[in-house]
Amino acid sequence: MKKVKLILIGAGDRGTTYADFGAEACPEMELVAVADPDPVRRNYIKEKFNLPDSACFEWGEDLLKLPKMADAAIIATQDQKHYHLALQAIEQGYELLLEKPAAPTPKQCNDIAVAANKKGVRVVVCHVLRFTPFFRLLKQIIDEGRIGKVMNIIHIECVGNVHQSHSYVRGNWHKTADSSPMILAKSCHDIDIIQWLLGEECTRVHSFGSLRYFCRENMPEGAPEYCYQGCPAEADCPYSALKIYEQRTFPAFVKTATKKHDPTDEDIRKAITETNYGKCVFQCDNDVVDHQVVNLEYASGATVSFTMSAFSKGGRKIRIMGTKGELYAEMSDDHVMVFDFLTRKIEKIMIADAIRDEEITGGHGGGDRGIIRSFCQMLAGTYTGNSITDISTSIKNHLTTFAAEESRCTDKIITMSEYEASL
Repeated sequence: MKKVKLILIGAGDRGTTYADFGAEACPEMELVAVADPDPVRRNYIKEKFNLPDSACFEWGEDLLKLPKMADAAIIATQDQKHYHLALQAIEQGYELLLEKPAAPTPKQCNDIAVAANKKGVRVVVCHVLRFTPFFRLLKQIIDEGRIGKVMNIIHIECVGNVHQSHSYVRGNWHKTADSSPMILAKSCHDIDIIQWLLGEECTRVHSFGSLRYFCRENMPEGAPEYCYQGCPAEADCPYSALKIYEQRTFPAFVKTATKKHDPTDEDIRKAITETNYGKCVFQCDNDVVDHQVVNLEYASGATVSFTMSAFSKGGRKIRIMGTKGELYAEMSDDHVMVFDFLTRKIEKIMIADAIRDEEITGGHGGGDRGIIRSFCQMLAGTYTGNSITDISTSIKNHLTTFAAEESRCTDKIITMSEYEASL
């Protein structure tokens, strides 16, 4: 078996997830270096992969200054860091597994695609939904013509109310200027999966949405800045930091808040008294939307309605309507339903190897494991699937997402050919 060497830049939740799944599912993978400014996260990777001190770096830029030492790099830093690190890695000749979004601006996304194509290296953006058993089955059903020509799709991403509060009100993606628009940060792979299922380019986009609930005007009377300071509404608030973190109701979010793999009670207390994770959700400086809808038209005339909303339990739901039948499914189920127009019968199709935990904490329904396994197989020359996309297609789908945000902000219908030409 051909071994493939990787370096990891960014050992936070996403980077560690890929490293952990790679160690389990990719016998061909050998991780040879890590870079992360947090010593706890860096040391976790160091110990897991038995790395010497000389292979552990505080900054990815310093690692990438050295002569090329591996076949590929995983870049899983915060969004704003992707651009310069990706260009530096491409210049060194590394193949890339690049966490989504590829970059926070259209120009930076285009620059990455141009640099990769010029250098002749492959860049795989982490559109993990393509690698889930759920969406692979939907793609197969469509490609086999089971529901005829697709006419329209209704796709819903239920972000989850607590996930919204953790990541997009208190967390790293709460301000557009510090990360990217929420539709890009959270849902660029939903826009990508729609394009993959249809197999054609988007032509027009129109979007609406706003920050409506997680703002000061909805703050309970008498609420202090931090939940631990004796909020009169704490007992009835689903966003209480005491419930979410101190009571460890959501263990994965506790790890993120504390930046520890095995946080102590003291670590949690420090997080909820000294960081945004302990703040009242109605008193943070967040500015990203908490709900958004996007209407899309594709080259064949197929239309799509996509909804992203915080006000939900969490999960993805989809209805795909074709000329011969209709498909409807929820990603949390182990099956999909297909209604045939001719027979008037409903067929229940089981999802092989279904992984029903679609949340980020559960590996995106198998997508996280699937993408690192496929990436390593691609490097080893043994990949035979159809989920990996080239960087040019990925960036086109990113541009559709940017266009959706521009439409939301300007209340205009965006024609993609004109939008792309303007860039």
